[in-house]
Amino acid sequence: QVQLVESGGGLVQAGGSLRLSCAASGRTFNNYHMGWFRQAPGKEREFVAVISWGGGRTSYVDSVKGRFTISRDNAKNTLYLQMNRLKPEDTAVYYCAASINYSSDYPKYAYWGQGTQVTVSS
Repeated sequence: QVQLVESGGGLVQAGGSLRLSCAASGRTFNNYHMGWFRQAPGKEREFVAVISWGGGRTSYVDSVKGRFTISRDNAKNTLYLQMNRLKPEDTAVYYCAASINYSSDYPKYAYWGQGTQVTVSS
């Protein structure tokens, strides 16, 4: 079992920045690829970003490219999502997740955090 605890969400004005963190415990963190997903009310869960277990490979949904950066600190067992130039359409509950696959497909992720709300005002 992998336990994931997210933090860093909140309310920010459009154009601002937030950094989400996801602290992992329970199993060896650096054995897993890690992803961020988000879900807005009435919308399906959306892939945001993924990072390989060594940190050398990343992928992003087109809508956040150039604005969001996924990273990990394996020594701290922590995943991050740096979000810059936030837009109102980024408003969603953000989830971190762990997978044995490097994937943008949420069924591939076996472990999930509780979610953290990000609200971007106009």
